[in-house]
Amino acid sequence: MVKLFTTALLIFLLASCQEGAFFEKNTVIPNMLWDYDFQPQYTIDVDDKQARYDIFVNIRHNAYYPYHNLFLLLHEKGKGLRDTAFRYELQLAEDEGKWLGNSAGNLYEQSALVKENVSFPDTGKYTLSLEHNMHENPLRGVNDVGIKIIKK
Repeated sequence: MVKLFTTALLIFLLASCQEGAFFEKNTVIPNMLWDYDFQPQYTIDVDDKQARYDIFVNIRHNAYYPYHNLFLLLHEKGKGLRDTAFRYELQLAEDEGKWLGNSAGNLYEQSALVKENVSFPDTGKYTLSLEHNMHENPLRGVNDVGIKIIKK
């Protein structure tokens, strides 16, 4: 009986974590070396132009990542949008060097809000892509990156 209750509780908790998630996809960075030319793309199918969304960038890096931050470009393309790139700085560590986010062994992950309460100009397909904007190329220590979109 306890095992059944625990299983049901776990399923409920996992399902509730996804509440409001409209889109989420992560891409593995080959050999943990993120090259400027490797720009993961995510295609989103928008069926309600009135809806509002929060856009997050997911990042997972290892303890050997050499910086306390990550500059990246979020490229946007689609119907009614000019092809644009927005630059963001993600803080990955405190000034004292303690990594931020969740950890498992020497892996650290976080999901950073980059655009809040946005809407798409029309229905249809939109493409978001990520490009690192650091001086080091290839950028070492990044395991994977991704996009998460929450529909409000």
